[in-house]
Amino acid sequence: MRAMVLVEPRRPLERRELPNPVPQPGQVLLRVRACGVCRTDLHVLDGELANPKLPLVLGHEIVGIVEAGGSRFAKGTRVGVPWLGWTCGTCEHCRAGRENLCDRARFTGYQIDGGYAGMTVADERYCFPLPDRYSDAEAAPLLCAGLIGARSLRMAGEARRLGLYGFGAAAHLIAQVARAEGREVYAFTSPGDVDAQRFALDLGAAWAGSSLEMPPVELDAAILFAPVGSLVPQALRAVRKAGVVVCGGIHMSDIPSFPYQLLWGERMLRSVANLTRRDAEDFLATAGRIPLRTRVATHPLAAANEVLASLRVGAVVGAAALVP
Repeated sequence: MRAMVLVEPRRPLERRELPNPVPQPGQVLLRVRACGVCRTDLHVLDGELANPKLPLVLGHEIVGIVEAGGSRFAKGTRVGVPWLGWTCGTCEHCRAGRENLCDRARFTGYQIDGGYAGMTVADERYCFPLPDRYSDAEAAPLLCAGLIGARSLRMAGEARRLGLYGFGAAAHLIAQVARAEGREVYAFTSPGDVDAQRFALDLGAAWAGSSLEMPPVELDAAILFAPVGSLVPQALRAVRKAGVVVCGGIHMSDIPSFPYQLLWGERMLRSVANLTRRDAEDFLATAGRIPLRTRVATHPLAAANEVLASLRVGAVVGAAALVP
């Protein structure tokens, strides 16, 4: 099979021919139909997430067809594979329903080979049926951007006025969920990113502007999808007393010091770590009910390096997916 392989961090992926993987007990063999390109892939590629499995096939927004293995899914079933690929099930976090915090967890496209390939294997417990209304490419960003976005939205509480910093793959999905729930959405983009601002307004945002601007109203909560630590104090300035700022990324540049006054007033600053299987089941059910517009540009698998480079400089509006 063809695969794009990370041999060493901070080096381009290499195009290789690999033998088809063989499913072990409890695993399914999947023929990859599409794999989303996520900013977390960049963090692994750029060495910002330490100690990846090497060599490594990146990709954790996998849409595939079951070819063999396991007992949970019939051959031919379309399933999705997310970032969380395995947990121990026995630690205090797993027993308390917080498997996203499992210290022994293993992640797809990081410690487990992912979907930048023609075939892959996955633990069948961490595969999920996908809503029929979405094509393969449209379904791909649901599996990380959508899942992490949905968990972040839940951490934001019942906020009526919600700010989204970084209007990319996650924000363009969660903005629609928030609007369906009757919330007002305020979208913040990189300065000068007029295309993303127009896209946000087209999806129903009440306002869209630069992340360096203050919104026209006080926010009840803000979610940071952009991995930029300097946006944390900016978001704290934008939320009202008792407001919540949620950091939705797995990696972020350092947060600069800021005056205590920005946090005072019982504002809350919190992070979101990974996801649980319950998150996946709940969000995919929501995506089955709400017809989300998933703006996804598709690219051939061999173009992975070019797509990652575009994502790095903010040139992807919406999401991107690789098709073997």
